[in-house]
Amino acid sequence: MILEVVVGSHAYGLAGPDSDVDRRGVFAAPAEAFWRLDKPPTSVEGPDPEQLSWEVEHFCRLGLRSNPTVLETLVSPLVEVSTPIGEELRELLPAFLSRHAVRSFTRATEMQLTRAGRNLKPKQLMHVVRLRLVGLELLRTGRYDIAADRSLLAIRSGEMAWDEALAWAHRLGDEIAAARGPLPEEPDRERVEDWLVSVRRRTL
Repeated sequence: MILEVVVGSHAYGLAGPDSDVDRRGVFAAPAEAFWRLDKPPTSVEGPDPEQLSWEVEHFCRLGLRSNPTVLETLVSPLVEVSTPIGEELRELLPAFLSRHAVRSFTRATEMQLTRAGRNLKPKQLMHVVRLRLVGLELLRTGRYDIAADRSLLAIRSGEMAWDEALAWAHRLGDEIAAARGPLPEEPDRERVEDWLVSVRRRTL
């Protein structure tokens, strides 16, 4: 294991007394294990509830596709395990960030809004707004910050009217579409791949 963090509501600062503790990790299988017919697993669940760990190559592939949970693993403030290689991985974050990431976030939240409609739960709507706020900040500044303003809890509790929260989500979508900033169009695949090769060499 080179990296293990807590993600989700605890990392966002939005956890309640009943919130699960979601752990995500990254492990580097020995390079020799890939020489055999049976390859190492791409991911492993457990041993704790709500715990999932990715093999580093699979993690990098998902990161280059802008998987939100994978990217959160690189910025979570709640780090439980981090080796020197794990620190290198977290420092590699800028190579994964691009306008493609923001488009990915927007598509994911648009699907939730379109498919679920009024069946969308308040907690889900809160996270739609949260992820769009993250995407807008990323697009405008190049910074990926998952810490959330606790005022978002008003959506989950119902204190903020549903129509008001929904309008906020759609307004953020419009702002994202119009925003400009320093992000490159696509992630830096070559930089990520070079780092991955260096990890394989060090695990021979």
